Amino acid sequence: MTETPAEPRRLRVLAAMSGGVDSAVAAARAAEAGHDVTGVHLALSANPQSFRTGARGCCTIEDSRDARRAADVIGIPFYVWDLAERFREDVVEDFIAEYEAGRTPNPCLRCNEKIKFAALLDKALALGFDAVATGHYAQVITNEDGTRELHRASDMAKDQSYVLGVLDDKQLAHALFPLGDTVTTKDEIRAEAERRGLAVAKKPDSHDICFIADGDTQGFLAGRLGKAEGDIVDEAGEKLGTHEGAYGFTIGQRKGLRIGTPAPDGKPRYVLDISPVNNTVTVGPVDALDVTALTAIKPRWCGTAPEGEGRYTAQLRAHGDETPVTAELVDGELRVAFDEPVRGVAPGQAVVLYDGTRVVGSATIAATTRAAAAV
Repeated sequence: MTETPAEPRRLRVLAAMSGGVDSAVAAARAAEAGHDVTGVHLALSANPQSFRTGARGCCTIEDSRDARRAADVIGIPFYVWDLAERFREDVVEDFIAEYEAGRTPNPCLRCNEKIKFAALLDKALALGFDAVATGHYAQVITNEDGTRELHRASDMAKDQSYVLGVLDDKQLAHALFPLGDTVTTKDEIRAEAERRGLAVAKKPDSHDICFIADGDTQGFLAGRLGKAEGDIVDEAGEKLGTHEGAYGFTIGQRKGLRIGTPAPDGKPRYVLDISPVNNTVTVGPVDALDVTALTAIKPRWCGTAPEGEGRYTAQLRAHGDETPVTAELVDGELRVAFDEPVRGVAPGQAVVLYDGTRVVGSATIAATTRAAAAV
């Protein structure tokens, strides 16, 4: 007698609905799969604006209304949860403090770690939900022994596993990404939203930093930290110009230096170092940006922590390329050596390790080892 395959387990799913097309389609797919879905929009701003600025920003009153309309069309309950204070403390203030310390943070990663898969997930589990669903493009694969792994999305062009590399095994056990295992273009996702009658089908994607709606990061930081004039110097310490706040620069930056005088070789100069101690920004040739190794702290593993030295690929930016590395956990710190030098690596950024398509884990870059500067 042939056994009938077991029916997929019906889950109580809390779908995080930002008001955009991806999260709306993700919620619809979860409901279509037979899960008991409830939509929730996170109010992350204490003073939300009525309208966003074009495609910038999110979490506005407009977005919450779009999310509610989408939930109505899908036919699921919908709520708005106020997490503005938690978001301010864990994401916005962390962002400001990191820049003030001369580091370059990734607020989307911090939001996933602290808000969507910590504060939101904790509340969801306390209310009896089994999982939190989001519109991220990534895959969670369940092994035969019941353990779960985070993998890249089927479509590498949309893969968002980098910003999910902070999730640990307990969080992965309750994560659902309905968009991650389908190879579809964004136009096809929009077409699907239109077929489902979702008004957000043509809504522009949000981009940049959600709490800086006008995209002016330097202006935002200046308003919070105030202007602090300091020197821009070359590698020899010679003063080339001044700035109004070292926090307005990132490692590898080329534009907006306003140095005036050209380099001796006539080639562009880039930000090599940011020192909050003496409020100095050091610039130099592009070759001086070459990094051969790094040390990262606060590692978070998507499963069991690796033991001993291993071979992986590493990604250093949300939309960056992979690069082969050798990595090892030593006294709680992740030591990463690159096969070939890489550029634009800044303390505060995340390094995410991969084994094929599997996300091994991530850590925060604390220090880098540079190749010899060009003579």
